[in-house]
Amino acid sequence: MRFHRPFVACALLAMTALLAACEGAQDALVRRVASRAAAQDDSLFATDALRVLICGSASPLPHPTRARPCTAVFAAGRLWVVDVGPGSWNRMGGWRVPPKLGAVLLTHFHSDHIGELGEWNLQSWVNGREAPLTVIGPEGVQRVVAGFNEAYALDVVYRAAHHGADFMPPGVGVMSAQPIAFAESATSEVVHDADGLRITAFLVDHAPIAPAVGYRFDYLGRSVVVSGDTVMSSNLITAATDVDVLVHEAQANHIVKLLQEVATESRPRAAKIMSDIPDYHTSPVEAAEVANEANAKLLVLSHLTPPPPNALLERMFVRGVEDAR
Repeated sequence: MRFHRPFVACALLAMTALLAACEGAQDALVRRVASRAAAQDDSLFATDALRVLICGSASPLPHPTRARPCTAVFAAGRLWVVDVGPGSWNRMGGWRVPPKLGAVLLTHFHSDHIGELGEWNLQSWVNGREAPLTVIGPEGVQRVVAGFNEAYALDVVYRAAHHGADFMPPGVGVMSAQPIAFAESATSEVVHDADGLRITAFLVDHAPIAPAVGYRFDYLGRSVVVSGDTVMSSNLITAATDVDVLVHEAQANHIVKLLQEVATESRPRAAKIMSDIPDYHTSPVEAAEVANEANAKLLVLSHLTPPPPNALLERMFVRGVEDAR
């Protein structure tokens, strides 16, 4: 049967008018949508594989849809989150992935990597977490965790009082810091080894921020490396040798240079920042060179600076990558 467009448009208008006028129809529609939204997706937690989900791929520069840095690794029935940039919880919650957190792992303490820590803690507590949330990171993580715990202290009190301490025990609504203690002269350290999952932290070069780390996950013969923020790093290449998936930061310095030139007269502070940041990030071409030297099977670019807002900028962003040695 063939429908004419005017007829379809009229039918849609009629249905819209019916919904607007009929409270029963409104309730039924909302109930149906809410039922779908309430159904969480547990499929990523199957223990038969190592899985990766990018829940934030942007940098401090604004983007209409991308969250700041966040990489979720699913292994051993848990979710292990590397960095929790602003907007990352909203992305994960929108995908209806239950926050069955094993731990949050921080690469360093720039704001775009830690800004959503309070929300990940709160939301996993609300969803029934049974113990304080472990936050792993380089030396200094104790201070970051203590600060977030203090900032959310009254919120924990309010929610426990409102919903009941049996339902939301306040002693669970906090975070526990686990600093990475590198042995003398060591460049890597195992931070978790249980249920077949090994997580190794390794040092990277993000000077003057130090220490800064990346993480390698090994599970069921599969592996993932998350670089954190760094310049091209020989220690990262060693850590990523023969890895299945390398999630590497990328800053398109040829685009950053253009932004700097444009901002020089009208926004001198922005121009100053654009001139500073190339010396402690990795370009897309360099990330490809790292992947090739490490023999990584798949390279995923993340922490995109600037985060490309359209197809033209996406094409410019990876200029030269295919020719990387």
